Amino acid sequence: MARLKTFYKEEVAPALMKKFSYKSVMQIPKLDKIVINVGAGEAKENHKVIDSICTDLRAITGQQPMICKARKSVANFKLREGMAIGCKVTLRGDRMYEFLDRLFNVALPRVRDFRGINGNSFDGRGNYNMGIKEQLIFPEIEYDKIDKVRGMDICFVTTAQTDEEGRELLSLMGAPFTK
Repeated sequence: MARLKTFYKEEVAPALMKKFSYKSVMQIPKLDKIVINVGAGEAKENHKVIDSICTDLRAITGQQPMICKARKSVANFKLREGMAIGCKVTLRGDRMYEFLDRLFNVALPRVRDFRGINGNSFDGRGNYNMGIKEQLIFPEIEYDKIDKVRGMDICFVTTAQTDEEGRELLSLMGAPFTK
């Protein structure tokens, strides 16, 4: 767990300080949090879907997920305010670094025909977003125990000011960006 955290302090931070020539160590960008989100539109008919999503997220992250509810009623989607429509987990600290290590070194290489993650998914402020099409790439998920293959959105929130700083931070931490 603490391996990636010490790697950041000893290797990544000095490299970023040198490349971008910051005047203070407080200007060095760092990873603030990782948010994993799973949306389930089919949860409005079947309430057990949310339970299975929460079980999968709990196994992947080691943290209890938060159930997200609809804010507004939308008649076209047959959605009422307050209905459970997804789950999310916000990781910080040691759990964040441990998840990051498992994602980059174990889970992503298990994706079929994996050539790297898209380097253009930054939001303009140094935060990176990516989507995963199936939860089976994580070794914690057993193939026989899932009811349906679901994807998830993963958002890496950094303290970087620009996309270039955020890309350099994530690539130094081991993100397999496409060349």
